[in-house]
Amino acid sequence: MAKNKDARPPTFAVSVVGLSGTEKEKGNCGVGKSCLCNRYVRPNADNYYSEHTSVLSTIDFGGRVVNNDHFLYWGDVCHRGDDGLDCRIQIIEQTEFIDDQTFLPHRSTNLQPYTKRAASTKLQSAEKLMYICTDQLGLEQDFDQKQMPDGKLNIDGFILCIDVSKGCNRKFDDQMKFVNSLYSQIAKTKKPIVVAATKCDECVDQHLRDLQVFVASKKNLLLIETSSKTNVNVELCFNSLLQQLDKTRGKPKTVPYLEAYKIQRQLVASVTDRFEKLMVQTVRDYHTTWKAVTNNLRGQPDYEEFITLEGSRKARNTFTKHIAQLKQEHIRKRREEYLTTLPKTLNNMLNNLDEVEHLTWHEAQSVIRNRHDFQFWFIILDQTPWDESDHIDNSDRRIPFDLLETPEAERIYHNHVQHLLSEKRRGEMKERFKKTLERVHFISPGQSWEEVMCFVMEDEAYKYITEMDRRDVYARHQQEIVERAKEEFQEMLFEHAELFYDLDLNATPSCDKMTEIHSVLNEEPRYRALQKLAPDRESLLLKHIGFVYHPTKETCLSGQNCVDLKVEQVLANRLVQLDHGRSNLYYNNPNVDKLNLCLLGKEGLAQELANEIRAQSTDDEYTLDGKIYELELLPVDVNSTLLFSHTWVSTFKPHGCFCVFSSIESLNSIGDCIGRIRAEIAGSRRDRFAQPLPFILILANQRDNVCKNIPILRHQGQQLANKLQCTFVDLVVPSGAFPRKFTEFQIKQGLRAVLDNMKHNFDFLAPLPSIKDMSEMDLRIVMCAMCWDPFSVDLILSPFLDSHCCSAGPAGHSNSLILDKILGETRRRIQVTVLSYHSAIGVRKDELVHGYILVYSAKRKASMATLRAFLAEVQDVIPVQMVAITDSQADFFENDAIKELMTEGEHIATEIAAKFTALYSLSQYHRQTEVFTPFFNEVYQKKQGIESSFLFDNSSRECTTGASEDIFPTSPHSHSPAYNTYYPDSDDDNEAPPPYSPIGDDVQLLPTPSERAKYRIDLEGNEYPVHSTPVGEHERNHKVPPPVRPKPVLTKPNVRKLDPNLLKTIEAGMRSNRRMPRPPLVHAEDVETSENYADPVDTLRSRGYINDDIYAVPEDSHSRLIKIRNTFGGLHHGGLEEENGYERKANTTGRRPSKYKHRSKILFSKTKAYQRRFQSDSDGEESGPATQKKKKGRAHRGSEEDPLLSPADPWKQGIDNPAITSDPEQDDKKMKKKKTAKTPKEPKKPKSSKPAKPLYPPTRRTWDSNYFGVPLENLVTPDHPIPLFIEKCVDYIEKTGLTTEGLYRVSGNKTDQDNIQKLFDQDHSIDFVTLDVAINAAAGALKAFFADLPDPLIPYSLHPELVEAAKIVDYMERLLVLREIVKKFPPVNYNVFKYIITHLNRVSQHSKTTLMTADNLSICFWPTLMRPDFENMDTLSTTKLNQSVVECFILQSDYFFHGGEVAESSSSEGTPPHHCHNMVEALLPLQLPPPLQPQQIQHSIPAEPLI
Repeated sequence: MAKNKDARPPTFAVSVVGLSGTEKEKGNCGVGKSCLCNRYVRPNADNYYSEHTSVLSTIDFGGRVVNNDHFLYWGDVCHRGDDGLDCRIQIIEQTEFIDDQTFLPHRSTNLQPYTKRAASTKLQSAEKLMYICTDQLGLEQDFDQKQMPDGKLNIDGFILCIDVSKGCNRKFDDQMKFVNSLYSQIAKTKKPIVVAATKCDECVDQHLRDLQVFVASKKNLLLIETSSKTNVNVELCFNSLLQQLDKTRGKPKTVPYLEAYKIQRQLVASVTDRFEKLMVQTVRDYHTTWKAVTNNLRGQPDYEEFITLEGSRKARNTFTKHIAQLKQEHIRKRREEYLTTLPKTLNNMLNNLDEVEHLTWHEAQSVIRNRHDFQFWFIILDQTPWDESDHIDNSDRRIPFDLLETPEAERIYHNHVQHLLSEKRRGEMKERFKKTLERVHFISPGQSWEEVMCFVMEDEAYKYITEMDRRDVYARHQQEIVERAKEEFQEMLFEHAELFYDLDLNATPSCDKMTEIHSVLNEEPRYRALQKLAPDRESLLLKHIGFVYHPTKETCLSGQNCVDLKVEQVLANRLVQLDHGRSNLYYNNPNVDKLNLCLLGKEGLAQELANEIRAQSTDDEYTLDGKIYELELLPVDVNSTLLFSHTWVSTFKPHGCFCVFSSIESLNSIGDCIGRIRAEIAGSRRDRFAQPLPFILILANQRDNVCKNIPILRHQGQQLANKLQCTFVDLVVPSGAFPRKFTEFQIKQGLRAVLDNMKHNFDFLAPLPSIKDMSEMDLRIVMCAMCWDPFSVDLILSPFLDSHCCSAGPAGHSNSLILDKILGETRRRIQVTVLSYHSAIGVRKDELVHGYILVYSAKRKASMATLRAFLAEVQDVIPVQMVAITDSQADFFENDAIKELMTEGEHIATEIAAKFTALYSLSQYHRQTEVFTPFFNEVYQKKQGIESSFLFDNSSRECTTGASEDIFPTSPHSHSPAYNTYYPDSDDDNEAPPPYSPIGDDVQLLPTPSERAKYRIDLEGNEYPVHSTPVGEHERNHKVPPPVRPKPVLTKPNVRKLDPNLLKTIEAGMRSNRRMPRPPLVHAEDVETSENYADPVDTLRSRGYINDDIYAVPEDSHSRLIKIRNTFGGLHHGGLEEENGYERKANTTGRRPSKYKHRSKILFSKTKAYQRRFQSDSDGEESGPATQKKKKGRAHRGSEEDPLLSPADPWKQGIDNPAITSDPEQDDKKMKKKKTAKTPKEPKKPKSSKPAKPLYPPTRRTWDSNYFGVPLENLVTPDHPIPLFIEKCVDYIEKTGLTTEGLYRVSGNKTDQDNIQKLFDQDHSIDFVTLDVAINAAAGALKAFFADLPDPLIPYSLHPELVEAAKIVDYMERLLVLREIVKKFPPVNYNVFKYIITHLNRVSQHSKTTLMTADNLSICFWPTLMRPDFENMDTLSTTKLNQSVVECFILQSDYFFHGGEVAESSSSEGTPPHHCHNMVEALLPLQLPPPLQPQQIQHSIPAEPLI
C-alpha cells in the first residue's frame, strides 16, 4: 500500500490473475479476467464489452496501450464504503498476449513464465495507457487516453479468477492445476487474495463444488461467486479484497450467486418496468423517432437508470417494440372501427332479406360492389392488404374493400342475415301480439300493463318477444285505443249539441249546468270508456266548452281541417278576383289582334320553335283562320331564373304558353316548370292581373329516331296534359314531307287553343250590362258545413265553382263567391258565403241572410245534431235548403245508419217546409249549380218578406234601447278573427251560440259519373235526386201560424251593411210606423197561450198605472229586466177595435217571425229532451229552498226558444278558464253531496286557488280521523307494537275469511270499507263478527289503512336496495341480502311489516281455496306497501322486481322473521282445483275476464277463449 503523506484518499493496486496462455493452455476462451475488470471499472451497460482478445499483432502489442507488456492497466475506481471512507483502487490485469502470426506469446522485457510474472508485486511501464476495449488498439487517439500513474505500480492484493463454466475446449482439472501453481507463487507475496468464481451464470455445479473444496483447503482464502455478464457480485469481489487491505473497513457480506442474481434481476425488472411505463406515457404516436425520444427523456431518472443497467441498445429495442405495439393498436382500432361500421353499412346496403337470405358472402360482395352508393361506404386500395398500406394513416373512414375477405367480415355478414331473419320474426311476433291484444276486448283505455299481462301470458307471441317489446306493443295499443276513445268521446259531445246550446259567449257554466252535462253524458258508454282517464276526459269536456265560448277558426278543435280554412284555400286557388277598376279592356277583348306567347323548352327547343313560328310569319304577323295576328314571342329555357318569379307574367302579360318537348327528360322538366308557374300565379291572385294562363304541350319531332320514341312520348305527353288540365298538340307528319321538328299544323292548333281559352275567360270575367255594382247583392245566401265531416269541401263548392257564372266575392270576404243567375226573367247577383256552423252563429241574427244552405254528412250523427242545433234558432221566415252528403244513392238502401239520418233530415225539411236534396261524392251530376236553382228562386220570391221581417225585428230593437240612428246590431264575434274576415264591423251580442265544433276525418271522395235515369226532371229542365222534397209538398207545408206577440230583443246598431234598395224599404217602413194612430194590442188570453214571449206590463201591475212601456221581457241572458218603450204615442186601452186593428196591420206588414224549433217536432223535442231529463233527475233528488225557488220562478225564465238558459245564480266555483282542468274525483264528491243534501247548505267560503293534486293524497277519506292517516308511531306502544285496527282486521280475516275466493284481490264495497273505519273511529272495541262485516270489505279496509299512511310501510329510502337485491341471480344470496335490508327498517315499521307478511304467508297456505298464491298476494299488496311513483319511468321499469321482492318476503316469512329454514317453493302451489276450470268456462260466454287470478288458470285454459 502506498503511504500518503497528505490527506488524499488511499490508493490500492489490485492485480487480477488467472489462467492465461495459448489456446492449447487456456482453450478457445479466457477465464473472464478482462470482463471482470471491465464490469468493475466501467459498470455501465453501454461501456461493457464481452469480447476482449489476447491475440494481437506485433504493432498492437507494441502500442502504448499494451506497451510490450503482458499486463493491462484498466484504470482506477473511486470507492466509497458504507462507513464513509474513500479510497482509490487501481486495476491491473495479468495476461499473456499471443502473436497473431506465430500464435506464440509475444516477447517482452520480462521473460518469466506467467505464474511467476503474475505474482510480481512491482510493475513498471513508462507512458502506458489505460485499456478500454480491443477496438482501442491502433486507434488510441479516438478513445480516452489516460496513463498509468508514474509508470509504475506496487500490487497490494490479488484476485484469482477461476472459470466454473463448462469452458471452451478446456478441462477444469487442467485449470485447477494451473491455479494451484499460480496460487503458490502469489501466496509467497503475503498479499491478500480473493478467489473469484467467474461465469457463474453458466456454472457447472461440480466445478463450483470442487472450487469450494479448493478454497476451503486454503487458509484465509475467500471465494466470491461472480458473473460479469449479469453484473452479479463483481463489486462484492473487489470490496472483499479491499476489506482485507484496509482492516478498518467493515467486512462485506458474502452472497451466493443465485441469491445475488435474484436481487439483481429484481432490480433490473423494476427499472425496466419504470422505463416501459415512462415510454408509454411519453410516446403515444407510432411515428415518433428514437432520437426525439432520447432528447426528450435525457435527464429522467427512470431513463438514466435503465441505460446504466441495460444499455442504450436494449432501450432502443424497448422503444421499437413499443412503437410496433402502438402501430398494431392503431391498426386494431381501425379494424374494430371498420368492423363496427360494417353492420350499419350492410343494414343500409343489404337491408332486404329476400335479396340476401340465400346469398353467399362472396355473392353478397359482388352485389355490394354494384350498388350505386358503393363509393360512399367502401374504398378500393391500390396496395393491399390495407393494414400494410398508407390507408391506416388516412382520415378516410370508408371501409377498405379487401377487409371483406377476412373471416370476421364474413361472420358479421352471416350475423346480419340472422339479424334480419330474427327482426322479421320479431316484427311478425309483435304484430301477432298486437292482434292478440286487439282481440282481448276487455282492455280499457288507461289500463296498466300489469293488469293485462296475466291474460295473455300463454300466447306464443308473448313468450317469444322480450318484456320491452311487450310493453312497447301494449303502449302502442293503448295509445290507439285511447286516441280512439277520445275521438269517440269528442264525437259524442258533438252529437249532444243541444246540450251545450245555452252556454253563453264569454260566460262560465253554472254548477247546475255542469251537473246536468255530467248527468246526461254519464249514460253514454263513450263517456264511461274514459273512466280511468277521468282527468283527460274532463279536460276534453272543458276544452269543448271553451270552444263553445269562443267559436272561431283559431279555436276550432279540428285545427287545419276547419271548414273556414279549407274553404279559404279552395276559393283562393280556384277563383279569380275581379278587378273592376282595370282600364286595359284591350287585353281581355276576344277580338284581340295581338298575341303574347311564352315559349317554354329545354336545350334550345324554345328558340327553335320561335324560329319556326317566325319562319311561317311575315313581319311577326301570323295568318290564322282568315285573320292576321301580331305575335310577340318570349322563348324561355326551363332552367332560367326568370321562371322563379311571377313578375315576368305581369310584365310580359302572356296570352298563352307553348311548352315543347322531345324527350322524357324534357317532358318531366316541363311538368315541374308548369307546376312552379301556376304556384307563382296562384300566389299573386290578388294582383291586378288574374287571368288564368293556358298551357299547350307540343310534341317536337325527332328526325333521327322517329319510330322508336314518338309513341312513348305521345302517350306520356297526353297523360301529363290530362293531369295538368291543359291542351296537348300531337305530332302529325304529312307523308312524303321532309320531317321538321315543328309542323304548321301544330302551331295553328296551339294558337287556336290560346284563342279559345281567351274567349272562355272573357265570357267568364266580362261584366254584363244588366249587372249592378258589386256592392249591390240581390241575395245573400249562407252555406254551412260542419268541420271534419267525411267529405271534401270541394264537393259542396263544386256546384258553384264548376259554373261559368261564378266569380270571387268582394274584397275582404275570402269565404264568399258571387253567382250570376237568371232568376225569373232577370239576371241576379247572389253572394254565397260558405262557413262552418260555428262561424255562422254570428250571421244568424246579426246580418241580413235571405237563405241558408245547411249541409250535413249522412254518415255522421254529430253532423245532423249540429245542423239541428243551428236550425232550431233560425227564424222561420228564412228559407232553408238542407243537403245530405253521402257516397252514392245505394247507401240509402244498404246502410241503415245513413238511411236513418237521411230520413230524419227529410222529415225535418218536411216539417219546416224546407227543401231537401242529397249530394253524392261519386256522382258528377249533383255538382252542377242547377241543384240549388229552385232554392234560389224560392228565396228570391220571399225576399221582400224576409227583409220586412228583418226590418221589423231591428226596428223593435231600436225602439227598445231608445233613439239611435243605426239599425243593424253588431256581432258577438267582433273580436273573433274568423268572423271579422267576413263581417269586419260586427260587435258583441248576448245570444248564446251553439257548440258547433268540428270532428271527424276529411275524406277525399273521388267522383265517378252516375246514371241520369235515377233522377227526375222538373218543369224547368233541371235534374234533381229522388230524395228531394217535391215543390208541391213544400207548398203544402207552408202554413202560417196564428199571429203572436213578438218578443222584443236588444237593439244593435249598424246600418251600413244594407244595400240601397233595402235602405229605402226601411225608411218607408219607419215612416208608416210613425203614422200609426195607436199601438197594436191583443187579448189577454194571447199571453197565456204560450211562454214564448213576454207578458204585458198591465198583467204585472195595477190597471190604474199608466206607462208607455208595453212589454216587459222577464230576463235576458244577463238576468235583467228590459222594457220596450211605446214609440207610437198615446195611451193604450183594451178593446176589440184595437185588437182588430192590430190584426189588420199584422196582415199588411207580416207576422213576427218565430224560430224553426217551434215548427218542427223533431227540433223541439231534441231541444227539450235534455231539460226534461235533467229536471226529472233534479226534482227527484233535490229539495230545499233552492229547489222551490227554482220551480216557483220558472214562469220568469227565458222562453222556450232558449230552454236551457243558465239559472240566475252563477256557479260560484265555475271555470273561468276552460283550459284549466278540475279534479274529477273532488267534483264528483261535490255533486254527490249536493244531490244527497237534506238540509240547506251552509255558505261556502270562497276558494282562491286549488293546489295541485298530489300523486298520493294524504287520505282517501271524506271525514276527519285521529286514527287513520296518522304516522304509525302514534298508534303503537311498547306493549302493543301492532296497531289495534290491523290486529282486528287480520284476526277477523284469519278466523272467517281463509276460504274466501279472491281474498285481497276482489274489491269490497267502498261504502262498507268507509263504515268500518268510521265505526272504529267512534269505538275501538267494535267486534267485526257481531257487525257481520263482509270479508272483502275488511280486507279492503286493511289495505286502505296502509294506503292512508303518510309514508309507506316499506320506506322509500330502501327501495333502491330492494330492487338491486331482486336482481341477484343466486337465490340464497338474494335471501341473505334481503334479510340484511329488512333489519334496516325502523322498529315500528319492522314489527308491522313482520306481522302483515306473516299473515299473508298464512293466507297463501290456503291458496287451494282462496286461489291467492304468494305471487297473487304480492301483486295485490306491493303497490300498497311501497307506494311507488308510477309517473316515473324508472318505477315502471322496476315494477316486476318490486313485486318479486314482496313475493319473496311472503314465501320466506319464517326465514326472514322467525329464524326458520328456507322454504321450498312448491311447483303445485298455484294449481287450482278442478272445479275452477268449469267456473271459468261458465264465464266465457259473457265475454269478460274470469274473476280468478290468471296465474291460477293459465295452464288449465287456453288464452284464445278469453279473447
